[in-house]
Amino acid sequence: MTSATPAAGNSPQSPAGITYASAGVDVEAGDRAVELMKGAVKATHNSSVIGGVGGFAGLYDVSRLLTFKRPLLATSTDGVGTKVAIAQAMDIHDTIGFDLVGMVVDD
Repeated sequence: MTSATPAAGNSPQSPAGITYASAGVDVEAGDRAVELMKGAVKATHNSSVIGGVGGFAGLYDVSRLLTFKRPLLATSTDGVGTKVAIAQAMDIHDTIGFDLVGMVVDD
């Protein structure tokens, strides 16, 4: 499995018996997708890229910014998933903005 596999505390099966699969999430398909795109992603790397493809975030060595000892730029792309669809289905729109910002920005 790749590092896209759920971390501790986010195991594929919760104590209540709810699984990623029962929620419609195919973790193995996600792992396969990462494997399929690795070559294309790695083709964009230069010597400043630290680490591999598939983790939570990417690290980019920005040591050229000499005001810090070894600054690193951590980047990540995250989607909002089904949150908007759920808000629409429930016709509750007054809190979705807070939820989306909290999920994406503070992640």
